[in-house]
Amino acid sequence: MSVEIKTTTVETIRNTFSHTRRRFGDKVASRYQEASFDLESATNFHYRPLWQPDKLLNDATRTAVVMADWYAVSDPRQYYYGAYVQARAKMQENAEHDYAFCEKRDMLAGLSARNVQLISRLLLPLRHAEMGANMNNSSIAADGFGTSVTQMHMFQAMDRLGIAQYLSRIGLMLDDGDVLLLAEAKQQWLGDPAWQGLRRYVEDTLVVRDWFELTLAQNLVSDGLVYPLLFHKLDEQLSANGAGQVGMLTEFMRLWFVESQRWVDGLLKTVINESPANKDLVQGWVDHWSARCVEALEPLAALTLDTSALDTVCTEFSARLKKIGLTGARP
Repeated sequence: MSVEIKTTTVETIRNTFSHTRRRFGDKVASRYQEASFDLESATNFHYRPLWQPDKLLNDATRTAVVMADWYAVSDPRQYYYGAYVQARAKMQENAEHDYAFCEKRDMLAGLSARNVQLISRLLLPLRHAEMGANMNNSSIAADGFGTSVTQMHMFQAMDRLGIAQYLSRIGLMLDDGDVLLLAEAKQQWLGDPAWQGLRRYVEDTLVVRDWFELTLAQNLVSDGLVYPLLFHKLDEQLSANGAGQVGMLTEFMRLWFVESQRWVDGLLKTVINESPANKDLVQGWVDHWSARCVEALEPLAALTLDTSALDTVCTEFSARLKKIGLTGARP
């Protein structure tokens, strides 16, 4: 008895899903393309939102910015849910290692009173601003148009929640597990004159209704000035004071900021290159919120940082805007 084995080749009828085939052609799509493009419902809604009856559930007119196709915006990191979770898991693993290393060796116990005061005055209250950033990006994800746009802001919202928790852990480590320093940081956020400018900035952004203006105010301007000042310049100051070990606990924030700039800049370039009207509108918003943010940061920079720190940050931010195609940082 003999057994004859034959092979048969099955020809692929088509290579991808309908929504990616319509946009990219009948070829194998990347996971990012499959999970990011033309997924948001745009027709056949059963009702309009009761809280906003003049709009559709997914409505491109919730911003004054006009795009022929919002899916022209894409994430240079190619993050969809799976890729985002894997990237953040790796970053968190490294951060947890650093925190465990510091805790095991009690590396913050030897900090001078001056350095503890620096961290308590300039770093711990920032966790409340991070919660504001979480709320702002959640709002943008709700009101924005196009999955490739809204998912970037949802990822950003979750990142800010994590950063707020890391700042809280720094406070707990400084206080041997007690919450006294965190309670003091909250009172500084609520009542310290040096923080009231930034607090007002955060609270005013919470009620901005145009979601694209909000992403400029939060993810471009505020982050673009606050992070270099309070995570880079402050780290330099702490290292000069002999507290370089604190940089291990804020490395996640610095790495995250470098990464997040990529999609923010990509979003801005795409929008302002769409039309002169978009560019003029965006430039006006950037001018307005930059002036407000610089004014809010001046009393914080004056507390203990080098007086030139904010000037350096503004210069670097202006250079970043110039690369995007915009101008200005100082009022």
